[in-house]
Amino acid sequence: MAHLLDDGYLKPFEAVIRGRAQRAADRAAELTGGKQSISDWANAHNYFGLRKVKVEGEGEQWCFREWAPHATSMWLVGDFNGWKIDPDFEVFRIEGTDVWERRIPADRIRHGDHYHLEMRWEGGHGERIPAYARYVTQDERTKLFSACVWAPEKPYAWRHKEVKVGGEGKDRNSTVQPSTFNLQPLIYEAHVGMASEDPRVATYAEFRDNMLPRIKKAGYNTVQLMAVMEHPYYGSFGYHVSSFFAASSRFGTPDDLKSLVDTAHGMGLRVIMDLVHSHAVANERDGLSRFDGTDYQYFHAGPKGWHSAWGSRCFDYGKTDVLHFLLSNCKFWLQEYGFDGYRFDGVTSMLFWNHGLGDAFTNYGMYFNGSVDDDAWVYLNLANRVIHEVKPGAITIAEDVSGIPGCAAPVEDCGIGFDYRMAMGEPDFWFRLAEKVRDDDWPMGGIFYELTNKRPEEKVVSYVESHDQALVGGKTFFFQCVDKEIYWGMRKDQQNLVIDRGVALHKMARLATCALNGGAYLNFMGNEFGHPEWIDFPRAENGWDYSHARRQWSLRENPELRFKGLGDFDETMIRSLGESEDFRRATEDSRRDKDGRRKTQDGSKVFGLKSSSPIRLVANEPDKVLAFLCGDFLFVFNFNPTRSFTDYGILVPPATKWRHLFDTDELRFGGQGRIAADGMYEPELVRDAERNELVQQVRLYLPARTAVVLRRVI
Repeated sequence: MAHLLDDGYLKPFEAVIRGRAQRAADRAAELTGGKQSISDWANAHNYFGLRKVKVEGEGEQWCFREWAPHATSMWLVGDFNGWKIDPDFEVFRIEGTDVWERRIPADRIRHGDHYHLEMRWEGGHGERIPAYARYVTQDERTKLFSACVWAPEKPYAWRHKEVKVGGEGKDRNSTVQPSTFNLQPLIYEAHVGMASEDPRVATYAEFRDNMLPRIKKAGYNTVQLMAVMEHPYYGSFGYHVSSFFAASSRFGTPDDLKSLVDTAHGMGLRVIMDLVHSHAVANERDGLSRFDGTDYQYFHAGPKGWHSAWGSRCFDYGKTDVLHFLLSNCKFWLQEYGFDGYRFDGVTSMLFWNHGLGDAFTNYGMYFNGSVDDDAWVYLNLANRVIHEVKPGAITIAEDVSGIPGCAAPVEDCGIGFDYRMAMGEPDFWFRLAEKVRDDDWPMGGIFYELTNKRPEEKVVSYVESHDQALVGGKTFFFQCVDKEIYWGMRKDQQNLVIDRGVALHKMARLATCALNGGAYLNFMGNEFGHPEWIDFPRAENGWDYSHARRQWSLRENPELRFKGLGDFDETMIRSLGESEDFRRATEDSRRDKDGRRKTQDGSKVFGLKSSSPIRLVANEPDKVLAFLCGDFLFVFNFNPTRSFTDYGILVPPATKWRHLFDTDELRFGGQGRIAADGMYEPELVRDAERNELVQQVRLYLPARTAVVLRRVI
């Protein structure tokens, strides 16, 4: 690997960068013995837990296995033995190992039986949910969780375990066009439980029947599901996981989730999930904490094993058995449930010993001064290898605020291997403008810079807001712009300057962010139409109230309210841009070969990937006009709060012709309809005084707080 680093600022740290990559390669070779792929090694879910196996000469049996180094004795207790310690269900340590095993006749355990472990260790004992349990339910009376046997006589019959491409087939919902799967991800972030308008927990089946058609119609091609992994506290938003191999039972059964994914695939929708490997719930009975009586089985010992800000446990990524558990978990959800990738939660917290708390990450030295947990870096690198070996078309997204170089660079280029990094600075930027900066002072150059500011080797998921911004203490972007006026100013027949401003900026911010996205675009469900208020799950402090843990879809559908115009605009924006081949840019370099390796121009480079960029045409600060080209699209924004412009000249390539595609001021989007629809624009030759040369411009009418999109026809 003789090539110099493309980024000169990284050259002083080249040895560390290459060293981390070599450490990951060495660890993979150590784990596999060089005899198999890392994805073949990551198979713990097919060894541990309660499974039916066929024994030659004996037929089917149940086989239970658990990793518990410091346990001294263990029993399975449940419906099958009256919930008492029974010699017939005692689990024994395999001699010379830390693994416990028991074979049980097939007729002694049935589908639907509930159970847990009774475990003893030196100085104590306790109930535990098996670490590899695949279905965990909560008793309504006792509120205790227990594992549940999920082994129906007829296993779920998949129709579309992979995304359906082509549009023909038996599935009546198969309307996807052949090119859809190749388009960049347009992500609809969603939470199954809060997807209903009713103040309750919604189900997988309801999401399948009600939400998937809504998402498909809105033009999104990727569904990102939150809170899938089992978590004991609903209010944790799914981020304090207890059972890593169990789909949350509060939304339905494993087959219900499979049906959701299956149906989505038949509609041409990818489904990715939030994968929480950054920490684990501190619960001992329900989770992994002190599983075998020690605090260091899965986690770091002592204070290092506790996340001070989150009150949760921190994995020790240097342990082989922990790697086996987590890497197998990556493989499991792809194979068992057909997921198409993951958003890795809390990557910054994983990578940095101090979890990134209080760090501004203002200089490169902070990534290479010993503050990074190299074992975590290696784990994430191996996780991306496993995922892309198992499913080469899978999407991996890092929720990383640190901007660590190489996060979304290929493994072959000494990167961690994520396909995308969340552009977490973008929502902060938009909310700061809306809350703290006078409209007259919004920076045109600053907007363009912030929405295009990324490392050249990486792609990012761009967004105005995700679920994070609206959690308790926050607001949606639209609510930030209009505040209390949202409660009485949203009728179409009302005049309200605050609402007018909020409606305009909501559309313009989303259009700019989507147009300048760095590889993918994301929206949290309901925010596309300006969902009011905030997100707050039922908890003791709010009297177990569900009113803020739901989505008010009736607002979106009501023709008398301006929410409908916002939703219609988002649908037009996503469909107009997302269905265009011009918005396939930066997808070629994410394709992977059959072995999961990302195809790059030169695999010998460190972070060596280059990507195309949009072209900035105008960033006029006094006028507050911003214009740029993306492929065959011309985007022009007039952020001026009071001034409209007639015949505003925008430089365009020679011998081109442009058609009006849509604009934010259309009546159907809650605007005033001041721009002629379907207009054609031909450039005229003018002299550029600054350059003293002839250039070609199109002349546009730009009303205040309006954006227009033109598409090149010649």
